[in-house]
Amino acid sequence: MPEAFKNFIAGEWVAPSTGEYFDNRNPADWNDVIGRFPRSGPADMLKAIESAKRGFARWSKTPAPIRGQVLQRVGELLVERKDAIAKAMTREMGKVLAETRGDVQEGIDTAFYAATEGRRLFGRTVPSELRNKWAMSYRRPIGIAGLITPFNFPPALPTW
Repeated sequence: MPEAFKNFIAGEWVAPSTGEYFDNRNPADWNDVIGRFPRSGPADMLKAIESAKRGFARWSKTPAPIRGQVLQRVGELLVERKDAIAKAMTREMGKVLAETRGDVQEGIDTAFYAATEGRRLFGRTVPSELRNKWAMSYRRPIGIAGLITPFNFPPALPTW
């Protein structure tokens, strides 16, 4: 029996509220069921959004250099698990292993790049067209986002 996966919401693996799952099959061998995945519904999405809002409130108060350290760790974990991730991706979508390794490398490169930006998050001061006015900007997290990405570049596009 293939493994039944769950949703990761609020730091926990939870079954879908619908109780429904679908089979994910290897396109190169339709008899190879990779796993059973949640057929989640609106209630699951709302729980995930509320959890993300709570996480964002905490994350946005975290100093940028520490956020950078977290992203550095993400890159390190991707390096440690690169081959396993690439093999799973090849099995799931049928892309050749050399290409899925390259996709994982994109995620690694992006994580390491973003990690360095934690030390460079500064704003700028610009001249105002009005007297006695001062104009400035600063960078900060702006909120949560829901992403739908194509199946054939799983780690690359979300990390970008």
